[in-house]
Amino acid sequence: MTLALDAIDAIDVHVHAWAPGVADDDPMLQQAAKYFGNVQPPKTLDDMAAYYRERRLGCVVFTVDEKGGSDVHVSNDDVLAFAARNTDIVIPFASVDPTRGAEGVREAERLIATGKVRGFKLHPQIQAFYANDPAFYPYYEVIEAAKLPIIVHTGHSGMGTGMRGGGGIRLKYGNPMLLDDVAVDFPDMPIILAHPSFPWQDEALSVCLHKPQVYIDLSGWSPKYFPPNLIQYANTQLKHKVLFGSDYPVLTPDRWLADFAKLPIKDEVRPLILKENAIQLFGL
Repeated sequence: MTLALDAIDAIDVHVHAWAPGVADDDPMLQQAAKYFGNVQPPKTLDDMAAYYRERRLGCVVFTVDEKGGSDVHVSNDDVLAFAARNTDIVIPFASVDPTRGAEGVREAERLIATGKVRGFKLHPQIQAFYANDPAFYPYYEVIEAAKLPIIVHTGHSGMGTGMRGGGGIRLKYGNPMLLDDVAVDFPDMPIILAHPSFPWQDEALSVCLHKPQVYIDLSGWSPKYFPPNLIQYANTQLKHKVLFGSDYPVLTPDRWLADFAKLPIKDEVRPLILKENAIQLFGL
């Protein structure tokens, strides 16, 4: 797989693969649309590829594996096939719920054996697990052995916000400090802390600053809502460790990039966040 780096201006490291019409009958996604506003999933995955290609954007694409099946009704194999059709812009990640135990480890091994997976997406709040629970270390061992990164949801969840009981989502699983243990015990596995980590932004910045293989993606929030400390560190000590991510389709890259252009980001730092840091991290 080779991205056409000369043909893209930025790399969106946080893109969800939603099946057509999935939000029509999914209360969680309907509530997410109210929370984020103007959520318009593509009609097909290939329409999503066209959307990104028109904007000269590369993208890291994944589904989210939940108990009972994908929350978006798109399988890992669907994502891999989609990436194979769009190698110029798509970087495929897989998602396997660590709470599936030994069966989940075998599934991760199967996906890695295809030679097509470039990383794994974890969502502790939806999958209901503490990221530093040793019970899940066999899962991390497989990923680290394959020299692949993980993207892990941290902070507040737009999913479930405003729903009765928060849609069953427990925010405690999103504390980024839980990933500090994982970073110590798996020092050769890159970890991307997904999203500004409200209400634990200082913890996320500290872990990212302290652990060489930990990064932060800026997805899931419009940049106009970024806290000052996140902007400060992105501009200085963490300028090589912060990544552009949108959270498409709940937040479009059009909206994210327009708001990012208004932030006081240094001219020399902006291309690092938008593209260069991802190139280095993923070895593109």
